[in-house]
Amino acid sequence: MTRSQRRLCPSCGAYLAADNNGDQCGPCQRRAPELTREAPRLSDDFWQADALVEAAAERHFGKLLVAYRKLQRPEPTQAHVGQWLGLTQGQVSRIERSATPVRDLDKLDRWAQALHIPERLLWFSLTAEPAIVGKQADVTAPHAPVDYADGQDGVDAYKRSDRRSIVQAQSPAEGDGVHRRQFIKSAGVGLTAVGASLLAGSPPSLNRRVSRVRPDASTEIREMTQVFRRLDNRYGGGHSRSVVSSYLNSTVTPLLQESTTGRSRSDLFAAAAELHHLAGWMAYDTGHNADGHMHLRQALRLCHEADDERLASEMLAGMSHQAAFHGAPDSAVDLALAAQHSAKRSGSKLLQAEAAVMEAHGLALQDDKSGCLAALSRAEDAFNKSDAEQRPHWLAYFDHAYLAAKFAHAFRDLGLAGDAEPFARRSLEMTEGYERGRLFNTALLATILADQRRLEESCALGMEATTLASSVRSMRGTSYLQDLGAHLAPYQNVNRVNALFESMIEIGVSPLDPVSRPGTPVRAAGRRGTPRQ
Repeated sequence: MTRSQRRLCPSCGAYLAADNNGDQCGPCQRRAPELTREAPRLSDDFWQADALVEAAAERHFGKLLVAYRKLQRPEPTQAHVGQWLGLTQGQVSRIERSATPVRDLDKLDRWAQALHIPERLLWFSLTAEPAIVGKQADVTAPHAPVDYADGQDGVDAYKRSDRRSIVQAQSPAEGDGVHRRQFIKSAGVGLTAVGASLLAGSPPSLNRRVSRVRPDASTEIREMTQVFRRLDNRYGGGHSRSVVSSYLNSTVTPLLQESTTGRSRSDLFAAAAELHHLAGWMAYDTGHNADGHMHLRQALRLCHEADDERLASEMLAGMSHQAAFHGAPDSAVDLALAAQHSAKRSGSKLLQAEAAVMEAHGLALQDDKSGCLAALSRAEDAFNKSDAEQRPHWLAYFDHAYLAAKFAHAFRDLGLAGDAEPFARRSLEMTEGYERGRLFNTALLATILADQRRLEESCALGMEATTLASSVRSMRGTSYLQDLGAHLAPYQNVNRVNALFESMIEIGVSPLDPVSRPGTPVRAAGRRGTPRQ
């Protein structure tokens, strides 16, 4: 028998031994059976790996396949992946090596579902129908909590010296018109005139390169971000999160893939970072913390691309806040220190104050009283020196009321309810348009009063917070009310407390359930961290 006449193993492409009467070579026969049936369902942590996120950001399924294989143990071969995708080993190899990414949406959809890739990682929408190859991907499963145990995600990204680009210049992807139509449909009557002007026009021809990067593109993105931010502050992240995600995928990401240079490029990347930052907070506000973590990391990378130290400091401060929210004070402190270094390089006293107060909150959760008080003193000093500083629009929320709320959080988490009270009252001196923040601060003051056994005033404020919560779609708002419920639980047989609990239940909040913070262990009453307004 000549070599050309010998049989090939369909799994790995190797020549079968002359005495092998089976269909596969020996090594493939011995491999675990689960590698040959269908693609495994991998953990949420697996899909958060930097290599996968960066490959997805380049919209190159081949690079995504390479990262997908290399990150697994044991590493599946191209032949095994081909079986899961309904392809040959050679086809998988060509997809991985090709400089031109696959743009056929039907194929991408089918392959993504076969590998059970979560939709949040993709640059296209998955269909609701089962994939032809393999079983239907579980795209509706709840996101697993983000692991903040090592606290190095944001710090490492911040320290990264090469600042490698997360987006490569390439032609507009096929299906852009589909995404555009999906966004307009999901926006409905809420689509503003600004949004309509940005989305107007036909998708570019695939036969020639049409640049959509206009001089005013970054301005339009910021105007849209301002619209979304106002809705978020007033109605909570659940109100328009899906629209923001659609806008990012259909409009902003394609703009980033155009070849731009100089100031125009930096400005565009900074505008995109601001929107990813907002999308991250919306995701956290609705309990999708894995998505929120991904958006904040993406925002930080875009800040580095834009060489914007001020914005990078804001992203790191946000990561610090979320680490504290999820019960990782060590990470919160590390990220806050990184934010302070960036803020000092930028020269912004406002950002130095913000980073210092985030550090104070993390130290309070560590029961480090002296360190917390020192950080609060630095925050107050920096804030008092910022009067003449021009406040960037994305930092408009950081005023005296916000700073007072953070002081109240820190003192309360140190167990100093009496010291926390005047700051909590000051936090209610808010400007209009921050209904969600008013809900948070009202519930915070009610909790502080409950710690002092001032039940009548605590319950009255709790009723106000419950009324505010009925019009705000926010998981963090629910957390604040449940936190108040935990502090009032010892007095649940008191009439006023019982009436408050009944009002909470009427709006869907269970006051005696554990606080809704995915991945965070329940702490004893009076020693909980509280989320961001």
